[in-house]
Amino acid sequence: MVPSCLSGMREMPATKQKILPIRVYGDPVLRQKTEPVKNIDGRLISLAEQMIESLASARGLGLAAPQVGHLLALCIINLPALDSKHTEPLILINPKLQASDGKVVYQEGCLSFPGMYADVARPQNVTVTGLDRDGNPLELEASDFLARVFLHEMDHLSGVLFIDHLSPIKRQLLKKQLKELSATSGDKAK
Repeated sequence: MVPSCLSGMREMPATKQKILPIRVYGDPVLRQKTEPVKNIDGRLISLAEQMIESLASARGLGLAAPQVGHLLALCIINLPALDSKHTEPLILINPKLQASDGKVVYQEGCLSFPGMYADVARPQNVTVTGLDRDGNPLELEASDFLARVFLHEMDHLSGVLFIDHLSPIKRQLLKKQLKELSATSGDKAK
């Protein structure tokens, strides 16, 4: 089930880049911490553009580099799907959470957990800093669902998955699905 706020989601513009396979739960790269990006060069921008294409293909809201097998502090946010003022996805490099407040519980999913959704509590408002694709500093304020997407993608950069925010009881209820995903990931790795 897709949250109702995602129905009618606007598609990102295609960039004609290679679509990267999205890693699924059970792949060890999803639990690893990323390294900060030290050099914004053609290879990094190419990776970011491939991630944009992969995110568009998956019709997702965000994608972090570990989800495509790269341990870099890089994520893509599908801003056009979240805010009609934006026409291009955001390439966010070395993001850091500067402030957060409030709390809201909402259904969350993840491209690395296909078909799995759970209610997750996250801050309602956030301030995030980082760099854009040209190395310019960014300071972004976000609320509600956009704040959730920022936090979700930034968690991936630390090896934290959305299921880590669930209570032990909720995780136990998802145990069968998690085991099946992990087995699927293991099959792909072979």
